[in-house]
Amino acid sequence: MARIKGGMNAKKKHNRVLKLAKGYRGARSKQYRVAKQSVMRALTSSYAGRKQRKRQMRQLWIARINAAARMNGLSYSKLMHGLKLANIDINRKMLAEMAVNDAAGFASLAETAKAKIA
Repeated sequence: MARIKGGMNAKKKHNRVLKLAKGYRGARSKQYRVAKQSVMRALTSSYAGRKQRKRQMRQLWIARINAAARMNGLSYSKLMHGLKLANIDINRKMLAEMAVNDAAGFASLAETAKAKIA
């Protein structure tokens, strides 16, 4: 029985990692050992980044809603409390979209919230 060496599989594994490291500077994209470390770190960061992106989007929506609410004489927390009392279930993404693109619609929601608080 002939002996089968593992060179082909090792080469395939190395090439897979080096392909992921394409575009990195210096040894990080050329040498397998360094590239492997860089790729492992990058994949870990990309996983964490997908979670952070969701948090950052929510922060952005809240900032936009707060700015529009203050233009209508309310704070963010008062607006959200008023909408909850009025049984208006609209998510922050849509509220932020309205704040940017539909000022009149947002103003009517703000007035509804004001009426429920007072």
